[in-house]
Amino acid sequence: MLAKNTDEVVQILDTIIAKAIKDRNPIGFFPAMYRQVTLKVKVGIKNNFFDDAARMEQFTTLFANRYFAALDEFQKTGKTTRSWKVAFEALSKSELLIAQHLLLGINAHINLDLGIVAVQISPGNKLATLKNDFDKINKILGDLVDDVEAVIGKLSPLFNILDQVGGRTDEALINFSIKKARQDAWIHAQLLNNQSEPFKEMMINVIDSKVAFLGQIVVNPGRTVNKAIDLIKKTENKDVPTIINSLNAIVK
Repeated sequence: MLAKNTDEVVQILDTIIAKAIKDRNPIGFFPAMYRQVTLKVKVGIKNNFFDDAARMEQFTTLFANRYFAALDEFQKTGKTTRSWKVAFEALSKSELLIAQHLLLGINAHINLDLGIVAVQISPGNKLATLKNDFDKINKILGDLVDDVEAVIGKLSPLFNILDQVGGRTDEALINFSIKKARQDAWIHAQLLNNQSEPFKEMMINVIDSKVAFLGQIVVNPGRTVNKAIDLIKKTENKDVPTIINSLNAIVK
C-alpha cells in the first residue's frame, strides 16, 4: 500500500477514507484532511509554485508513504513507531474530540516523519536547497487552516469554549500546532543530516519518544482542559461518515 506518485497518494487516501466511512471508523478523519493538503500541493506542483516541482512530487509521495506504512504495519501487527501508535490507539477513545484526532495525526506525521523525509530527499549539502519549498508548504497549510476550522466549527458548535481554557484559542490548537510542528521538523532534519546511520537511527528513536509524549498530552491535556472537552463533546457531531465527508469536501 505504497504510492509511486501523488496521483497514487490520493488514490490510496481515497481507499482508506472509503473503508473508514463504511466501517464508521474515526481512522478516516486524518486522511480526509490530509487528502485536502495533498490536492493543494498537487496544484502547486502543476502550477510551478515550487522551485523544484519534480522534487516536490517525490517529496510528497515519500512523505505520504511514511503514513501509509505506519498504518499498514499497525493494522497487521499492532506495532509501529511510538508516535503513530499513540495516534492509532486513540481511535478507540470515543471521548476524544474531532480536533484531537486530527492533531494526533498531525503530530506524528509532521513532528516525526517530515524531518526524516526531508533528509532522504535532500541529503547533505542539498538540504539547504529544500528550505524554500519546505516553507512554501507552510503557506498551503495556512490557507487551509481557516477552512478546517470552519468545518470543525459546524461539527462542534462549542469548540470555541477552548478560547477560555488556559489562555489558548481554538486557532492556536490547530494553526500554531502545525506551524510549530513544521519548525521542529526542519530542526530534526538538520540534526539528522550528515550523520552516520547508527547515530541517525538513535536520533530518530529519541525524536519518536518526544513526539509520542506530545501525543499523550493531546490525548490527555490536563484536568481543566479535559472538563472543557467533556462539555464540547456533548454537542459535537458523532456521525463518523458525516465528519469524514465534511473534512474531505474542503478542496473541490
